[in-house]
Formats: sequence, C-alpha cells, structure tokens
Amino acid sequence: MSQEEQIQQTRRKIFDELTKIVDPEIGVSIMELELVDKVDINQGKVNVDLHLTSPFCPAVFGFKIAQDVRDNIYKVSGIDDVKVNVANHFMADAINKQVNESKYPPKPAA
Repeated sequence: MSQEEQIQQTRRKIFDELTKIVDPEIGVSIMELELVDKVDINQGKVNVDLHLTSPFCPAVFGFKIAQDVRDNIYKVSGIDDVKVNVANHFMADAINKQVNESKYPPKPAA
C-alpha cells in the first residue's frame, strides 16, 4: 500500500470514528450536526477544531463530546497524539484544558 493510500485509509478511519460520536443531549452524530470544523492529520498527530450546538450548551455535554472525539481518534491505528480545540463556548478553555491533559485510553489489541 502506498503512503498516500495509508493516509487516506487513516483519514477514513478518523471520520468513521467521528461519525460514531453522538451529541448526548439530542442523540445525533456530531458529523451530521456539522460540529467538526477542521481535522488536521500530520504524521500520527491529529488536531480537531469543533464547536458545540450553542455557546451555552451544557458544559457536561461539551466535555463528553470533546473527550469522545479525543479518545475515539486516539484508538485509530497509527495515531499517537490528538488535540481537541473547542471554540465558541463559554467553557471552551476549561474543556480544552481538561480533555487535552487527560490520560489516553488503552489502545485496542492489534
């Protein structure tokens, strides 16, 4: 498999994982809600920019969505680091700090 094919396969897996994440308040995928603004993938490192359904979305749901984004993407083979950047939310700084400083979940067995 060429490097370009591997990159595309990794990208598909990341977007598959993002599609699985559901807004806990309304039960709809964050991808369907178009909450993901940008996904940068560079040599095993992923940066995800996203916003929540409103600037005053309950913080507990914001934390849950951001943590799920980070944890789900981290489980993808070949991904070593994930940073999440929640924007346009009253608790964005706290969400970003807590999520990005949390421990990663264990990688699934190969």
